[in-house]
Amino acid sequence: MATLQIREALNQAMCEEMERDQNVFIMGEEVAQYNGAYKVTQGMLKKFGDKRVIDTPITEAGFAGIGIGAAMVGLRPIVEMMTWNFAILAFDQIMNNAAKLHYMSAGQFKIPIVFRGPNGPAHMLGAQHSQALESMLAHVPGLIVMTPSNPYDAKGLMKSAIRSDNPVIFLESELMYGQKGEVPDEEYLIPIGKGDVKRAGADVTIIAWTKMVAVALQAADELAKEGISAEVIDPRTIRPLDEDLILESVRKTNRCVIVEDSWPFASVGTEIAHRIHTKAFDDLDAPVEKINAADIPMPYANNLEQEALPNAAKVVAAVKKVLYR
Repeated sequence: MATLQIREALNQAMCEEMERDQNVFIMGEEVAQYNGAYKVTQGMLKKFGDKRVIDTPITEAGFAGIGIGAAMVGLRPIVEMMTWNFAILAFDQIMNNAAKLHYMSAGQFKIPIVFRGPNGPAHMLGAQHSQALESMLAHVPGLIVMTPSNPYDAKGLMKSAIRSDNPVIFLESELMYGQKGEVPDEEYLIPIGKGDVKRAGADVTIIAWTKMVAVALQAADELAKEGISAEVIDPRTIRPLDEDLILESVRKTNRCVIVEDSWPFASVGTEIAHRIHTKAFDDLDAPVEKINAADIPMPYANNLEQEALPNAAKVVAAVKKVLYR
């Protein structure tokens, strides 16, 4: 086992897949000469050369389209978006071409492409750079959406993403790149659509993904001090969703709280709550509670930003609500 940061685990996954398959390459803003805006591509230019580690202009829609075209002819591109806030410019390419071309060509074209980069609020970046966009991307049939919460998951999911013949949206967190964790030395892959129990519990299910998993685990620690046993579920893949794992947990605990740092209206959590209410209604002892970011553009001021975001105290309060305490 090695102790790696998330950025190092992602780098290791991409390097291993590029060594394994000559058709894999990466492109994006500052991925080569600068070693990546968040140093995820550190050393890759030196290792693989400028034909496979390619700096692009600041043209998200343009290089997203180039990547899709490359995938159509048999290559396996990894397209880094410096932030998913910037990738909004490429949503036409991602949603109308990457997601649909396999269907519209009656299966004649496979689109093995990974779009990856940081998603969600970071810290004091203002309203235009603090958006969690997973619900918009998961809304689209044809896209796989992944959200790792630790180095082990980041590496295993990335390797599966690169090997997939379908387009994958890989949502990281800017605040988590330096997070450390153990990663096996031997090769492993995490299956697409397979969630994980991050903490077993009996009294309530807390569902969270990416950096909200840490918030959920912190809340679970606080709840344990009061004798409340919380189970923390990390879907890891938003689409396809590991519905069986979620329902199994809810049927055991009979209560559920969902934590996400995106806006509440039409969020991923809303869809998960709907599935729980329709497929496990008789097992619930309380309605599902949802903790979201505030339904506003993200404030820049530090104190207001903290008020707008989920935290462990808000999760603890929601858990006590579903427990009628």
